[in-house]
Amino acid sequence: MNLETLRGPHEVTREPDVVMRTRDGKSLLTDVYRPVGVDRAPTLLRRTPYGKQANDLAEDFSEAHYYASHGYLTVVQNTRGRFGSEGAWYPFVYEARDGYDAIEWAAGLPGSNGRVGTFGQSYGALSQYLAATQRPPHLVTCIPVSAYLGAYENYWYNQGALELSWTLSYFMNMAQDVLAEAGDVERLAELEKLKADPEMRFSPLTDDALRHLPIRDWVERFGQGAPFLADILHHEKDGPYWWTVDLRRQLQNIDVPMLHVGSWYDIANRDTPQYFTGLQAAAMSAGARESQALFMGPWSHLLPYSRPTSGGTGDIDFGPEAAYPVLQMQKAWFDHFVRDGREGLPQAPVRLFVMGENRWRDEAEWPLARTRTTRMYLHDNGSLAAETPGDETADVYVYDPDDPVPTAGGRYVGGGVRDQRANQARADVLVYTAPPVDDVLEITGPLSLRLFVATDAPDTDFVAVVSDVHPDGFVHNLAEGLVRMRYRDGYDEPSLLEPGSVHEVEIELGNIGHAVLPGHALRLHVTSSDFPRWDRNPNTGEPSVRATTTRKATQTVHHDRSRPSALSLPVIPRA
Repeated sequence: MNLETLRGPHEVTREPDVVMRTRDGKSLLTDVYRPVGVDRAPTLLRRTPYGKQANDLAEDFSEAHYYASHGYLTVVQNTRGRFGSEGAWYPFVYEARDGYDAIEWAAGLPGSNGRVGTFGQSYGALSQYLAATQRPPHLVTCIPVSAYLGAYENYWYNQGALELSWTLSYFMNMAQDVLAEAGDVERLAELEKLKADPEMRFSPLTDDALRHLPIRDWVERFGQGAPFLADILHHEKDGPYWWTVDLRRQLQNIDVPMLHVGSWYDIANRDTPQYFTGLQAAAMSAGARESQALFMGPWSHLLPYSRPTSGGTGDIDFGPEAAYPVLQMQKAWFDHFVRDGREGLPQAPVRLFVMGENRWRDEAEWPLARTRTTRMYLHDNGSLAAETPGDETADVYVYDPDDPVPTAGGRYVGGGVRDQRANQARADVLVYTAPPVDDVLEITGPLSLRLFVATDAPDTDFVAVVSDVHPDGFVHNLAEGLVRMRYRDGYDEPSLLEPGSVHEVEIELGNIGHAVLPGHALRLHVTSSDFPRWDRNPNTGEPSVRATTTRKATQTVHHDRSRPSALSLPVIPRA
């Protein structure tokens, strides 16, 4: 969709490279879009490290025109240290105070009515949450799209494992910008060879590059292009380094209405609903607590998210209803709060897309109050059933880090739906399948898997994927998660294993909204790798970012009367 077709009644002028000064004297470059003929306009702000007119990534320019044409003074700013803005860019650490300064500055611009709303995706979403914790007086509302909540647990790392492919692709892109500006042609050329698609922004890297050990060598490869990668790899467990941008510790400081936008295949799948429920419980005032809304679509980390689509999520099309007018929804939210300051919500507290049936539904809360948690147990005949297991034989496989299970879709940038059959045919993948359902089985809410496992290694991983087996054989992945065993007792307390000992572990599988249709079957597979999405556990006990060698591990999954491994499903009764 061309946003020009949604142009509002106002002509738009743009003032490029307007300088805003931060409290410590740094000049940040800002474009100001003005609706012609509006003397005092409500104001919208977006801050981005990707370039304020980067049409190829986030449609900043077109979106800004859209809002301005509908009567908003729209401000788009390059964050500190990016594309001509002064200072040193370090991921996230300056966004709280710089965001506060930008909101207050925007409120004082000529033509502003002093009421400011913020919008933006991914990095631009987290920067909104961080700025909101500072409670800028003129901030009225925020619409963050797909932002993580805890940087360690679900961004650079995921449940203790490094998000390898995404992290290296991200810093490759950011490093190229810095090195080009610095004129480091030689290093730039060497890095270019490591991209699988040199023409693609955030391109995945080549297989050889991703397999390189030790991972920490990437610090030297990026050089001055991404010096902060050293900190991320050095802090391989949770702790104070991560807490300054851990929003779970700061939700009680937020005091504005928010529309939290996420999707089932987004990297922030777990986080977006947690922001909603967390602020409903912890926001400073009753007005803010009552003015939170959640929106979950069927997409992956779409760029740009503002363009309606029924695809963009891998090997599937979710039908015409999925092409939702997100931009118009955001405008309706801003019209409600920024223009008039009305109380209440302009839409249902929860709006979600139920995959399978491919339709939207409004709800009053999350998780849904009518949820019936249902356990499906693993059995030694490869079945998944509601019956508890008896005396059953454990399942065993060998995990070889040098022959990892390849990533096949999932919740990451560029992920989505992929057929799981090739992976499920491997000898190092255990598969458990339920009988086809006779009636619609809706599972909407958070999923988890309890496993009783053992290994002959001092550390290893267990990975789980839940999928929907279609009648034609296509296996549609729905959710995934992992446990890095050294972090089984907490992300800040790593401890190695006694080989052969049995451990009960819980694997969080994130959130879902999906209907398993008649004739379809639910399936679970368990393995020990998902590469290159997550870094390979070397099985040696050495932290993975420093490991230079690997070893095979023999893995055991128990499912008997005393060790009943089970998948917990949030089943929604049919009306």
